[in-house]
Amino acid sequence: MSNDEYKPRVSIIIPCYNHGKYIDDAVQSIDQIADKNLYEVIIVNDGSTDELTNERLRALGETGLYKVIFQKNQGLATSRNNAIALSKGEYILPLDADNKIRPEYVYKGIEIMDSRKDVSIVYGNAAYFGDKTEVFRPGPFNLQKLMIANYIDACAIYRKTVWEVTGGYDKNMPSQGVEDWEMWMHACFKGFKFHYQDEILYDYRVLADSMIRQLKSHKIKNDALTDYIINKHPAYFGPQYIDEDIMQKFSVSNIGFVGKLILKKYFPSKFEDMVRKGKLRRYI
Repeated sequence: MSNDEYKPRVSIIIPCYNHGKYIDDAVQSIDQIADKNLYEVIIVNDGSTDELTNERLRALGETGLYKVIFQKNQGLATSRNNAIALSKGEYILPLDADNKIRPEYVYKGIEIMDSRKDVSIVYGNAAYFGDKTEVFRPGPFNLQKLMIANYIDACAIYRKTVWEVTGGYDKNMPSQGVEDWEMWMHACFKGFKFHYQDEILYDYRVLADSMIRQLKSHKIKNDALTDYIINKHPAYFGPQYIDEDIMQKFSVSNIGFVGKLILKKYFPSKFEDMVRKGKLRRYI
């Protein structure tokens, strides 16, 4: 079969920026998949400045076993999007350059989505290694939980149509490293269904200086990120979801004070409307 005719079931997407010292671990974990015809690997060198990374990625590209793209630094979202745009697989599996997948992920993902046409995203548990060793179990899908904070890692296998319908990873988000969070919400809003597989399917390297650890340290104060998501999905985030009866029940307690403070700060028009109707006092 010629290269043009080759149609893998899964495209494994690896963005890499200065993580050359870990890339061999990621690639070797993929090599454990027995059926090589099931997948393709696309690695994006996102303008790495580390010579070790550039050397390793050039060497991987020269093997002919992996497609390696070299580009100027464009960020995580664009790197993933560029690779997926070139992918041939029916299913997409993003993998960070410092993490590892287990062969069962590819087999389980294909099995579940082939047999259940209603499922479009499959995710599972992660075994932490590095600075922390424990098992992360995200649990069954819950949209309300997801809208509060991301609990589904980028390393989930999904139909390529999810990426196409949502427009992929949003490069305009004010914070890097959470583009997958927005895409998961967007996918659910579009009607795509998630399936949680309760078994360890990938290994997540925990580093003290990793991007996601840095983001978590200031995320609670990241008003720009909150505003961006609310403005992008106004039909799902807004004052229409505040229950006025519940607010009234809280009005005689300190919880009511906090609730009205939040209402006034983040939903001022709703607050003013309730004041006009006599349902809330203006002072809090």
